[in-house]
Amino acid sequence: MNRITRGSLTWTRLMRFSNQSNALSNDFLKKFQLTTAQFDVLAQIYTHQPLTQSELAEKTLITQGGISRMLVRLEQEGYIIREKDWKTKTIKLSAKGAAVMEQAMPAQLAFQSSIFEEALTEEEHKTLYRLLTKLHKHSLDKL
Repeated sequence: MNRITRGSLTWTRLMRFSNQSNALSNDFLKKFQLTTAQFDVLAQIYTHQPLTQSELAEKTLITQGGISRMLVRLEQEGYIIREKDWKTKTIKLSAKGAAVMEQAMPAQLAFQSSIFEEALTEEEHKTLYRLLTKLHKHSLDKL
């Protein structure tokens, strides 16, 4: 039988927190008629527009195929505009997309920040951020 390690327990706890956080965000973002995945895609476009589909896929946790389906839905709902400039297709927010992100972005950031601020001291928060950054950088070396 496999031995349960502190690393495996930590990974399990991180996964549970991530899943719970996504569920909370999905509930919170319903008032903006967005899912967490849609918010992530729109936030990346909002911050880095115009983007190509490949650039967008690199900035999110969504596969290339998932991005394609997501963009079709977001375009149908009027949140984004896809434009072709010679050979390159770029994506940017429509007026509707910009308007929803002007409201949803600060609200979602405040909501997520409150989870950490309510549970952790400022020093604990800094330490957690530093440790997660260190783990993230180490995991990049494994790719």
